[in-house]
Formats: sequence, structure tokens, C-alpha cells
Amino acid sequence: MSHARATHFTRRGLLAAGGALGLGAALAACGDDKGKDADSGKAAKSGKSGPWSFKDDRGTTVKLDKVPANIVAFTGVGAALYDYGIQVKGVFGPTKTTAGKADVQAGDMDVSKVTVLGNTWGQFNIEKYAALAPDVLITTMFDATGTLWYVPDESKKKIAQLAPSVGISVYDRQLTQPLQRMWELAESLGADMKAAAVTDAKKRFEDAAARLRAAAKAKPGIKVMAGSASDQLFYVSGTNLSIDLEYFKALGVNFVEPPESAKKQGGGWYESLSWENVDKYQADIIMMDDRSSAIQPADITKATWKKLPAVKAGQVIARSPEPILSYDKCVPLLTNLAEALEKAKKVS
Repeated sequence: MSHARATHFTRRGLLAAGGALGLGAALAACGDDKGKDADSGKAAKSGKSGPWSFKDDRGTTVKLDKVPANIVAFTGVGAALYDYGIQVKGVFGPTKTTAGKADVQAGDMDVSKVTVLGNTWGQFNIEKYAALAPDVLITTMFDATGTLWYVPDESKKKIAQLAPSVGISVYDRQLTQPLQRMWELAESLGADMKAAAVTDAKKRFEDAAARLRAAAKAKPGIKVMAGSASDQLFYVSGTNLSIDLEYFKALGVNFVEPPESAKKQGGGWYESLSWENVDKYQADIIMMDDRSSAIQPADITKATWKKLPAVKAGQVIARSPEPILSYDKCVPLLTNLAEALEKAKKVS
């Protein structure tokens, strides 16, 4: 996900939390090229035909006369489907960087082969969307009320009139659940889930999970903090709503957890700290938001940041608060944290 001052709180909150605040008011107040071969990690299509239906995480069942061919999706969803051999026609959400390269959330998708309806929050070109003659729109949901991620509130009714939608929840559950849901969705769309690339990725994910569990068990005293940086504030994410952090915690990782009272302003997702108070929590490893809208560790110039023990020790790693929901793309999330734990020294 990926700024006028008026949008900064909510947008940054969304970024820091790894999702929407889950509050209508908050939502209203707020919008590197991998270079892999096109067939890398892709599954062959099974040529599925006939009527299609899928029950999404709102409990809504979409029924069509045939399997959707013209799919429009949030960029990260399109990237996940791509890994399963499903090519979407259009995307919305962070797709290209300011340099014109593929955004981190685009994964291995060739962004030159999709119609980009909007690259930032609040952008969604309805005319381009209609021209694609969409069969279905697919995105994620970061709250319990079924708000479709990156579908602008002011134009959602017009968008809904053009095609049915499917929502996959990434709110208040562990990573494995939406991963399975995306698997089921891809399978329904005709992906070959028995393809070697697909089954191998799932096995690698299971192995990586076992490695992370072992690493966490071996280093129970290592404290991990999930953060996100903006010009004015540093956000410390809680673990109770984010799919990746909930899963890592379940595997035994010892996280910094801001009190609920401190996270209240952030809808339960995070605590906002001034850069002067960035040392409020002691951490041995810091996981930093890798999305293009957040300031990356190498670009943080704040002296208080540079004084943090984890920073001085070089124990800062990337975090993907909006994981691409394919097993292939989630393997590195586990292995990177496992490796960091295995190598970590107690510095806090």
C-alpha cells in the first residue's frame, strides 16, 4: 500500500498495521523488478470449464455461467494467482514504483501485461475497468465488515454494478487460513494444484514453518518488534490482527506487544510513536515494513533510530505486512525470520 497531512494518519496506520484500521471513520479519513522468467513457478492450467461458483469470506457466493476469464484483482491477489498460473487482466493497488519497476506487491507478475486501474490509494479508473468487461473483481479484506481493500468507498457502488466481487479475509487470523483460501480460489479458476511447482512450494512452506518453530524455541529470549516508518512517526505493530504476525507468534516467536490501550488509536493494529520515543520498547530484532509507501531502513536518518541496539547490531530485517498469498511467496517470510533468529544476539 503504498500524502496530504489529512490522509497521513490513516494511510500510515494502514501501512504500519499491515491492513485497514477496521474502523469506518479511519478509512473515511484517509489511497523492484524481480526479473524472473514468465513461467517461473507457474502452474499449468487445467482447462476447467462449465458453471463457476465461489463462496467468499463475507459468506457471499458468486455464481457465473462459466469460469471467469476477465479477472480484475488487487495487485497482491493478482500476484498470488499468477503463481498458480492464473493471469488477471487488470489490477488496482501498488503495481509500479515511481521508477516504473514492479512494486514489491506485484510479485513475479509482468506488470506490462496488465491494465493498471489505479496505483495508489483512492485511485480506481472505472472507465478502464468497464472496458475490460470484467467477469469478477477479487481483493482482500482487512476488517470484519467486508470492506473490499483498495476499492474506493466513493465509487464502490458503481464498481459493484459492473461485476460481482470476491473478498478473501486477511483480518484477525493466521497466515495459513488465507493461504488456503487463495489455494481454493485458484483451483476453482482452473489452476493445476498438482503441478510440481505448486506442490513443491507448499512443501517448502511447511519445512520453513518447522524451521521457524525450531529457531523460536531455541532462542526464546530474543525479542522481535514489527515496525513501520514514516516521516513523523514510527509504528509498532501488535500481533493480534495481522495474519503474518499471528502466525509467527503461534510458531513461538517472542514479539514486542504494545498494550491494548496504546493500540486503541490505531484501531487495535499498532501504536504510534514519535521518533524521540522510538526506543520505548526493547527489541533484539526489528522487522520493518517493506512496502514502497513506507520509509525503508536504509533511508531512515533519525539519530534515535540509529542508536537502537538492534539497528547497531545489524539485526533489522524486512517484513511483508501484506503477504502475497501463494505458498511460494510466503516461504521467504518464514525463512528470513528463522535465519534472523538463528543468528541473533541478545542486545536489548
